[in-house]
Amino acid sequence: MGRKPWESVRRPFVWTALAWLLATSASWGQEGLELPAIAEPAEKPVTAAPAEGKADSAAPADAKDADKAPECPNPWAKVPPVRVIPPAGNFSNAPTDPGYYSVVDWLRHEYREKPPRFLYSSLFVIPYSFFDADFRYLDDPKTPPKNFLEEIHRVHLGDCWLFNTGGQVWWRHMHEINSRLTGVTNDYDLVRTRAFMDLWYKDQFRFFLEYIDAHTFNQDLPPAPIDVNRSDFLNLFVEAKIAEIDEKPVYARVGRQELLFGSQRSISPLDWAATRRTFQGVRAYRPGEKWDFDAFWVKPILVNPSRIDSWDEERNFVGLWATHRPKAGHFHDFYLLWLEDRSPTPNLQDPVAVPYNVYTGGTRLCGKEDQWLWDHEFMLQLGDRSGQTIVAGAATVSGGYHFKDAPLNPTLWLCYDFASGSQNRDGETFNTFNQLFPFGHYYLGWLDLVGRQNIHDVNAHLFLYPTNWWFVWLQFHHFELASARDALFNTAGVPLRFDPSGWAGRQVGNEIDIVINFHLCQHANILVGYSHLYAGDFIRDTAPTPAAARDPELFYLLVDFRW
Repeated sequence: MGRKPWESVRRPFVWTALAWLLATSASWGQEGLELPAIAEPAEKPVTAAPAEGKADSAAPADAKDADKAPECPNPWAKVPPVRVIPPAGNFSNAPTDPGYYSVVDWLRHEYREKPPRFLYSSLFVIPYSFFDADFRYLDDPKTPPKNFLEEIHRVHLGDCWLFNTGGQVWWRHMHEINSRLTGVTNDYDLVRTRAFMDLWYKDQFRFFLEYIDAHTFNQDLPPAPIDVNRSDFLNLFVEAKIAEIDEKPVYARVGRQELLFGSQRSISPLDWAATRRTFQGVRAYRPGEKWDFDAFWVKPILVNPSRIDSWDEERNFVGLWATHRPKAGHFHDFYLLWLEDRSPTPNLQDPVAVPYNVYTGGTRLCGKEDQWLWDHEFMLQLGDRSGQTIVAGAATVSGGYHFKDAPLNPTLWLCYDFASGSQNRDGETFNTFNQLFPFGHYYLGWLDLVGRQNIHDVNAHLFLYPTNWWFVWLQFHHFELASARDALFNTAGVPLRFDPSGWAGRQVGNEIDIVINFHLCQHANILVGYSHLYAGDFIRDTAPTPAAARDPELFYLLVDFRW
């Protein structure tokens, strides 16, 4: 307390300098380099060409060579199985016209005719898990590895084994006013390191391990559960191909694993959190050209900063998920999820309290046609909660337009999000929606004070690209409680304020968010942002102190480096 806001930034700026040094040293040494570019995963995998100076194995030089065909001829076009990662809601439309696509491009005057090819996106967030990263373009002789950070991907060990490694480190400074609606001004830093290794035997068997280390410094409040996890396993699983259906592989995965489906409104690794989110259990999946099918039975992992994490023995999470892509850019999701909680008392990750069973059925339609964009999702929940009948629901209706010929390449979205609340939490029917395991930070304001429970959110999003290497994301949210007699839940599902009488009303307030992302080079980004909630009557009238009634604000700076 009493520390100047920027005093805690001095030491972490070492991370900024280190990230910039590594990023520029990896890029400046590549004279005349055309970097491999990220694109949506291809429906058809890239096939590796024969090595220089060797005959194609499909056309041997003579019959004698034909008798000596390799034991494992080129299985790598199928590794990893292609998974088309669906876009999150309110997506932007990155530029594709000629220009500078990074700060390094601009400094070197390397003008590009189109976006460079590279796996990682130019955005601060990695929306997928590392085990879904597709480095197969490095097997293409047209886009071979250009530096050491690419050479450590797709390392072929003989004819039958493939090794891959990589990772990420980021530092984030946070300056929060009225942090968590406590009235406290909280200045602190977060540092996260991730590193993975991925080993395949042909397309038959896989072992994947990912390490995570997350720390926080200088907090004026107790660290949140998502802030600290010292040296642990984020992912640790084995996987095997167990069948083929219509010439498409079926895989089974057992162990600790992240989950990401659809819009991430219900299931997400939660990349904004320093610790991310993971589960332990079994998953079977079949990726295809038009249809993907998944089934899983897992238990959430409980983060323990001082010990190896373990699963939550009281909770089971089971799901069936299907995704249909009728044509490029169109996604239709259909899913049925079951979450059981046998714990006798509430916890921070599941505040709906007391033992319950909740079934969630939902569908999502997302896509773009010419310049028009849409993203709609509808969820219905049924179940029981300690003698109460659960009937709840949530809905998202959003439409957008890409002004592709206008200056700054703008994309505008207008959206409405709803999640039901209870008029009487002790009545026969319980109507508070359970948001499950979402990426709430992405959708409901960057202050993280509003979750997808008991809420109306009328929101708008505007994306602007002043140049090809940086963009601005502007958001506006108007928040009201769905029920004045239910709580305001944050993005973790924790009740922040509650007036069972309903006297404080439903007006939570209006939030603005300004997010700016600078793409330094193929490996690094800088993110800065500001958020302000203009508090409504509900925030002011339920405040325990005058400081807790003031408008919450947030300033943050994030430096990200990936390899």
